[in-house]
Amino acid sequence: MRAGRPAMAARLPFIPRATGAFFRVFAACLTRVEVEGLENVPDSGPLLVVANHASNVDGMLLMGYVVPRLGRPMRWLGKEEALRWPFFGWVMRSNGVFAVKRGGSDVEAFHLARRVLDEGGALAIFPEGTRSRDGALQAAHEGAAVLAIRGGAPILPIGIADSHRFWPRGGFVRPGRRMKVTVGPVFRLEAPSAADRHEATRRSTVELMRHIGELLPADQRGVYAAAVAAASPGATDRPAEP
Repeated sequence: MRAGRPAMAARLPFIPRATGAFFRVFAACLTRVEVEGLENVPDSGPLLVVANHASNVDGMLLMGYVVPRLGRPMRWLGKEEALRWPFFGWVMRSNGVFAVKRGGSDVEAFHLARRVLDEGGALAIFPEGTRSRDGALQAAHEGAAVLAIRGGAPILPIGIADSHRFWPRGGFVRPGRRMKVTVGPVFRLEAPSAADRHEATRRSTVELMRHIGELLPADQRGVYAAAVAAASPGATDRPAEP
């Protein structure tokens, strides 16, 4: 579908609705965004949203097109000092960003994220942690998989294609470069059987990233290309290694 006004925006508070509308207008003025799979977004209940990360525009695309379909604010982890900025910090808080202290432990961030899911909220995470320089998937941190397994929340995978061409890391916006946001079916992670806990977590992380990779063009699957290929129909038993 071509990106238009998403359905189910009425239940959103005013600020997330206004922010989403602003980002859609921003996109319409500079590029064309194709969106597929919004019917896969659940209407309620806890939800862990995971997406690849290659550009500053990725979060804007989620706010502009996925959050309105979700119909409720999406929660995000953000730096505590950024939330103190005049106006911008207020906008971030109004869009569901909650503070994580600089230098704070990963355990603290984990508990904050777990609380969002335990309370039935929607939480967005970029498992790679930082933007990819070339748009291809990087090795992901294991926190998202651990959170998904321990919290038991359904996972909504999203693949954002070509955002690095529109707004590359360390570069400027390039008008006219098209992007595509693909929302995949919800899935759940179960801890794989492995004697070594770290190996089990690694396998879960590969499985999570495979779902994202399947929604991306081949040149953006990066270190998870083999995992995607191994899960394809008719694939031979190749190791799904990142």
